[in-house]
Amino acid sequence: MKRICLLFVCIILFSCGASKSKVIDKPLFEVLTQQPDGGGNIHFFEIVSTSQEFKMLQGDEKLKGKITPNDINESNFLILNMGEKSINGCSINVIDVQETENKIIITVKETEPKGEGIASTDYVYPYSIVKINSKKEIIFK
Repeated sequence: MKRICLLFVCIILFSCGASKSKVIDKPLFEVLTQQPDGGGNIHFFEIVSTSQEFKMLQGDEKLKGKITPNDINESNFLILNMGEKSINGCSINVIDVQETENKIIITVKETEPKGEGIASTDYVYPYSIVKINSKKEIIFK
């Protein structure tokens, strides 16, 4: 009888024990797309801040399935545009993101091949779209 009571108590203790909740750690940033052509013709970094701009991102074919409707409430989105370039092989990348108590500091690197790129009579417009999994103020470095 003591064994049955002890077994019953053990089952109750294990079934009522604390369960681990699954906490999904999101990376601080995600590069959603990086394209060698298709951006704007001027150099700019833009933080998507309005719902109209966000809807534009949601409608982009290259971003289908990478953005959810709730992301505008939890994340910031960056459009990094290099502008017009006459050499193929140019790119714009986020190389570092640091989070402080109240800011996100982003380091961007623009790469233009020197002597190794193929000069073109057509212009290219490299760009990147980056998701920052935070709503803190963003500063570019």
